Amino acid sequence: MLFQRTLLRLGLASVLTAGSLLAAGGFPATSRLLAEEWPAFRGPRGDGTSTESRAPLNWSSTKNIRWKAPLPGPGNGSPIVWGNRVFVTGPTADPVERALFCFDRRDGRLLWQKGVAYTAEDPTHRTNPQASSTPVTDGQRVIAWYGSAGVSCHDLEGKELWHRDLGVFRHIWGYGSSPVIHDGRVLINCGPGERSFLIALDIETGKTLWQVDEPGGASGDQGADEWIGSWSTPRIVRVAGGELVLVSQPHHVNAHDPATGKIAWTQEGLGKLVYTSPLIEGEIAVAMGGYHGPAIGLRLGSADAATKPQSLWRHDQKNPQRIGSGVIVDGKVYMANEQFLAQCLDLQTGRELWQARLPQGTIWASIVKIADRLYVTNQAGTTLVWKVNPEKLELLAENAVDETCNASLAVSNGELFLRTHGHLYCIAEPAP
Repeated sequence: MLFQRTLLRLGLASVLTAGSLLAAGGFPATSRLLAEEWPAFRGPRGDGTSTESRAPLNWSSTKNIRWKAPLPGPGNGSPIVWGNRVFVTGPTADPVERALFCFDRRDGRLLWQKGVAYTAEDPTHRTNPQASSTPVTDGQRVIAWYGSAGVSCHDLEGKELWHRDLGVFRHIWGYGSSPVIHDGRVLINCGPGERSFLIALDIETGKTLWQVDEPGGASGDQGADEWIGSWSTPRIVRVAGGELVLVSQPHHVNAHDPATGKIAWTQEGLGKLVYTSPLIEGEIAVAMGGYHGPAIGLRLGSADAATKPQSLWRHDQKNPQRIGSGVIVDGKVYMANEQFLAQCLDLQTGRELWQARLPQGTIWASIVKIADRLYVTNQAGTTLVWKVNPEKLELLAENAVDETCNASLAVSNGELFLRTHGHLYCIAEPAP
């Protein structure tokens, strides 16, 4: 008898589907030999990189579309993939409900949806619809955070295992950080607004294991002076002596002990607004502020609280507006900034190696790296593909589906999964 595997350390190890394992849904996975799952925002390591060697280069609304499934409302959360299931969050036809949707990856059929109703006032911006966070799975359960509507955990068949009310989060731009699973804990950067904190929940019960409060800030409805907050998703990083949870917060980066939440160190240097997740390669981390705020490069120390990181560089002026996160490849940082400006920075020094204009289209999505290509989708629904090249922008393809999109791609077994405001797409080249 074949058994479905459990992912134990999401974000720190590749997750492979072998032919001797059962894909979610009970079908043999022999056709997906050594395909990587995409179980969380920015993939299994949280860094936007895929270990797969192939993916479609060209597509359109009619070319290389294996299927597309309608969604009842717009959303910014990205899809995740486990076995034969694709999960995405979003609003439903009911204006007070937001939900987790489960689709069959083979044909796009909706298998189930589970909603959470929230009838109180819940402000957000029109560009950031409700249920904007990406869900996360460990192969046994799927967890979604809905801001003031709480956090829910379901098994892969849609049965609710637990639900937690974490209180009210109020900000005129809504929320956007996504949950992360690590060592039996669900980590969520909760906020922004007056209530902001990093929390760890027991994955089995939803019980709070620890919570570390942040200073927080106003709801932003008083104007520019009140605009402050973090929409950044936490990252797990291995360092000498253990592991740390890095979280970009307004004005600073915190490093937490994942077991206790205790802050090992704090590095100042960011601005009031933070959207991107920390980027990490080896012992170096990069944190970037939003709304033209500063960016910093750090050489990480150990998990010992007495060991502070070494500041490598800081960019204070003339930074682009950064919403989506970049990727690091071989010591180079690649970014696709909001106003269609691509950049390549040297990781060690922060020196800009090149910058170039991408084809017009505001970008909120994060970059995904597959082999030697970088994929990013703009708000017009056009996915731009460019080559990993530290010397210049080398654009390879422009793939338009002509639907609004703020979500990042998911990739698994040579297939791309794209979430627009209207549909969930499976993009794949014809089988040989």
